[in-house]
Amino acid sequence: MLKTLVNLNILFFCLTILNAQPKEPSIFVDKNVTIVGKVIDKETQLPLEYASVAFFSKKENKIVDGGITDINGEFSITVKNGIYDIAIEYISYKKITFPNKSLEKNENLGTISMEIDYGTLDAVEIIAERTTVEIKLDKKIYNIGKDLTTAGGTVSDALNNVPSVSVDIDGAISLRGNENVRILINGRPSALAGFGDSNVLSQLPAEAIERVEVITSPSARYDAEGTAGILNIILRQKETLGFNGAFNFTVGNPDNVGLSANLNYRTEKFNVFSNFGWRYFDAPRNSFSDITRFDRIENGTVIEPQFRRIIEDEDVERLNRNYNANVGLEYFLSDKSSITGSIFYRLGSDADLAINSSERINNDVIVEETLRREKQTERDNSYQIAVNYRKQFGEDTDHTLTADFQYEVDKEEGFTSLNEDYILTNQTNPEPFQIEQETQNEDQTEYLFQADYVLPLGEDSRFEAGYRGNFRNEITNYILEQENLNSGVIEINDIFTNVFDYDQNVNALYSQYGSKLGKFSFLLGLRLEHTQLKGNINSRLSEQELQEAYEFPIKTQFDNNYLGLFPTLNLIFNIGGSDSDSEESITIGYNRRINRPRGWFLNPVPSRSSRTNVFQGNPNLEPAFANAVDLGYLKRWEKLTLTSSIYYQKETNSFERIQEETNQFTQPDNIQIVRSIPINLSTESRIGAELGILYNPSKNVRFNSSFNFFQFETDGEFNSVDFSAKNTSWFARFSSNIKLPWSVDWQTNANYRGARQDAQTDTDGIFSMDVALSKEIWDGNGNISLNARDLFNSRRYQSLTTTEFFERYSESQWRQRQINLSFIYRFNQQKKRNERRYQNQGNDDDFDYEG
Repeated sequence: MLKTLVNLNILFFCLTILNAQPKEPSIFVDKNVTIVGKVIDKETQLPLEYASVAFFSKKENKIVDGGITDINGEFSITVKNGIYDIAIEYISYKKITFPNKSLEKNENLGTISMEIDYGTLDAVEIIAERTTVEIKLDKKIYNIGKDLTTAGGTVSDALNNVPSVSVDIDGAISLRGNENVRILINGRPSALAGFGDSNVLSQLPAEAIERVEVITSPSARYDAEGTAGILNIILRQKETLGFNGAFNFTVGNPDNVGLSANLNYRTEKFNVFSNFGWRYFDAPRNSFSDITRFDRIENGTVIEPQFRRIIEDEDVERLNRNYNANVGLEYFLSDKSSITGSIFYRLGSDADLAINSSERINNDVIVEETLRREKQTERDNSYQIAVNYRKQFGEDTDHTLTADFQYEVDKEEGFTSLNEDYILTNQTNPEPFQIEQETQNEDQTEYLFQADYVLPLGEDSRFEAGYRGNFRNEITNYILEQENLNSGVIEINDIFTNVFDYDQNVNALYSQYGSKLGKFSFLLGLRLEHTQLKGNINSRLSEQELQEAYEFPIKTQFDNNYLGLFPTLNLIFNIGGSDSDSEESITIGYNRRINRPRGWFLNPVPSRSSRTNVFQGNPNLEPAFANAVDLGYLKRWEKLTLTSSIYYQKETNSFERIQEETNQFTQPDNIQIVRSIPINLSTESRIGAELGILYNPSKNVRFNSSFNFFQFETDGEFNSVDFSAKNTSWFARFSSNIKLPWSVDWQTNANYRGARQDAQTDTDGIFSMDVALSKEIWDGNGNISLNARDLFNSRRYQSLTTTEFFERYSESQWRQRQINLSFIYRFNQQKKRNERRYQNQGNDDDFDYEG
């Protein structure tokens, strides 16, 4: 954007001088002369790259030549001898002019010092604070701006304010109502996103985000994973001269204390960037379940359940301590190549205490009541090493080669102790519950190799090709120990104890070609991916014994390979490209995607958080495939931006969770266990439409709203049970930001997610509202803000599940109302450099045209 502004400044200068200056008669014999010089910042004495130099000819009464400074702030421009007005410009700096300069021979203008123009700088900062949208061939880019309601919050909180994106109370992220979304950090899978576990994003500070790319029609450059599309989170990386940074301190209720720092040091040869964070918080959650069981008919005999109704009420205290650090160095090998290395480290330590009260009822009378205590500790230790190399060929900034390497390790150590006692029972001398102890250690390792080559073909076309290899291994070592009620000794349970070793290896090649023909642009690509899903269950039981114990056809060893072609096509037509009052465009996208089951969806070990309701993975899951078409429309006026789209997607071999009764019973109270298990259930068709409005009636007021309507229909059955369903739902959000007197900002965000249904469950709608007040202090170097997220404490999940054998009403609240007070201090962040022409953050060099 800055480069565009610089070019516009040159054009404006040209037109201004052209209309103002008289023609000068020629007094020189034509010959070429070379003018050199160096442009620096007057205060820091550091060079200014991309400063513009323009030569206005007195003879020709127009700008005849010009250029920009290089990484060292230097320029060398050859012009014909003559009399010129020479102008030096750089955004947010005061323009310098050499009027009526007579150039008869090669000349060195020396070192030119430029000063900050603080009046124009204020205007730049106002633009940077706004939330804006850019439409590209294959994505929408939302520049987050200054979101007050997420100050002191997390990445998940910030994502919940991005149109088309929603984050439910369990932390699950969905795009257009579809949870099968791929999360990338700076264009790549990353340990920062928790190896696909979106809950990790609830531990990273929202202030780290610069922008979010919503990629609903990904080009062939991207991994084909994620049938809903891709969310690419671009983190901030300062390009400010010298040493600069910011500190952020937050305190809140429920207990929430956080401290983060962004420190950067930039010279002409290297840029050191770093992010550090520490957070301690208590995130209490609660859940409620009321299940009514129906009579069963077996061999013509009616069998009544032991307990007609079971009510479970659980409260969980979650104490979390998280540390994260990201340190990197970008070294400029030359003005056309750079290498960047970074190390990310995260340490998490959690301690949860869950109290589950259970009532068993017959004939509206409580016949048994128990209290279950679950104490869980978990330590998460992960790090990532990343190296990026970028090379520009010649003078064309689009002719590039990039290579990436990432190595990631994540180790989780968890220990859980469970015990349950009778509060009330009608049994005489009831058998006591077993004490249980769980140990679960998870080791995850991932390698990423990637190379991309971009070759421009003329001014308006380019070819691109690349390779990506992603190799992930997950080892889950699970040990369940239970008390022997006869001897009192803690013994290993052979049925559940096992080691699950899982590999997911993906090799991909792609190529794509794009071109612009007048107002019409297209990008056509093809991606070839080979996927290997390989697993091994090392158990004390045989495969047959496991199948009998889990009541499911389980393979203790599997090695599934899939080869797929994934074509993509993206078109854009700029209707109002030449209209100075507005911009208007139409986009069309088609892509084929894959949904690979994650490790925890394949691990067959049932969860133990509830004895009567468990989740169990399915190692027999196969990937699902989807084809999608998207039609979009953009209209932008001076103060209003309208975005809209309609889309259709059909997914085959879709896997969904179903709930069913098992033939297993709890001990000693003999309650039948209900399990939730994912299966390749159905074919799913999804159609939807979305509308977004950004309105800035004045510099003190801005509004942002979006509406998304979708309908999906599933067709499938399992174990002779028809799970076909049709679901219509919608969600909407509204945000306003108003600048009040005394440098106070007031922001309000409202969200509503409509009711929805699937094969077995109806879920109620959810409304929530966030509010915030913020005040700039210390001449803009400091900021203090107060926000309340979920002001009415209404972000609560309510659902009703109905099957042939039972009906269950559920409520849960992942996080209650949160109030935060945050303070930010910034230093040395006034002078911003233009982005380096060879810097590549988050695949920004995709073949894109703005709408």
